[in-house]
Amino acid sequence: MLACAALYPPQAAATSICDSIPPSPPSYAERIARIACAENALWFTPFIDAQGRLASITVSESERLRLRDGVTPAWRRVAEYWKGSGLLSQMAGFPGAADCSVAADGSFGAASCRAFLSDTPWSAVFVSYVMSRAGLPGFNPSASHIDYIRDAWRYPQASPYALADPGTTNPAAGDLLCFSRARIDLGAQGFRDFLARGTGDGMNMHCDIVVAANPAQGKVYLVGGNVLQGVTLRVLPLNRTGVIWGLPRRIADPAACGPGSEGACSFNRQDWVALMKLKPLPAPVGPEPPLPNASPRCCTQCPLPMPADLQRCPPLRRPVDVLTDGQGG
Repeated sequence: MLACAALYPPQAAATSICDSIPPSPPSYAERIARIACAENALWFTPFIDAQGRLASITVSESERLRLRDGVTPAWRRVAEYWKGSGLLSQMAGFPGAADCSVAADGSFGAASCRAFLSDTPWSAVFVSYVMSRAGLPGFNPSASHIDYIRDAWRYPQASPYALADPGTTNPAAGDLLCFSRARIDLGAQGFRDFLARGTGDGMNMHCDIVVAANPAQGKVYLVGGNVLQGVTLRVLPLNRTGVIWGLPRRIADPAACGPGSEGACSFNRQDWVALMKLKPLPAPVGPEPPLPNASPRCCTQCPLPMPADLQRCPPLRRPVDVLTDGQGG
């Protein structure tokens, strides 16, 4: 994979952040940031500005419109995140999931796959795709953010991440900034208390990947998947010490945001509960590893005649659990 600037022409200040990432990164942090930046650029660089306003959006997750490469329909790229993270096969019990491995545009399977992509949150899948593409050692892909956050809490020696307070810790490239979507605001300490109870309960969450932090410029840039139905960059302010300045917190009364009180509205106003700090790791050796194997080639709505390398999927089982990971943004 090439640097963002080589893949797509620059469109905004956010893209210039990607341009500064070396094409052959000497660290996992830079490799993670470069991959996430490239995906944001592929989606025409949608972004949320430092005031929490959606400043740019071009295409949505389940549309047939092609991304900046002029070839890939948006829905098919989301399917690639599921396949490239190795998580699609785990979703066999969800209608339409199996069709995402083989569906062609215009086929019945494509419609079924697109419905699955629209109905199933994929923000954690995007993070897992990026980490899998980067070959980050010790990272366990999951369709729920809480799983790899809990890994860092329970297995601090094995996880590539360490849990930190987002209000007091400097973010850097490769980190994850996460918020809770629970109905009750937790804050950083409340979230630690939740983890300490060790119940194994799920939690609606969202995490963005930090791609660059520039205290001199006063900004930190993050990229998240399934943020307003795309791969969207977010800008937050930094103070001179490099800590996120005045981290916007979710207001208790959502009705406070409305046409008559626009100042209370912000996509950055969330219950930020965790900064997952990427640990110092030995520099990666060699090229980026191949992505995990995708789901086996099978179909539920199969073309006739059946291609030799395709088989009918087994009957769909009823999912035991419903995904608890909320949609990003």
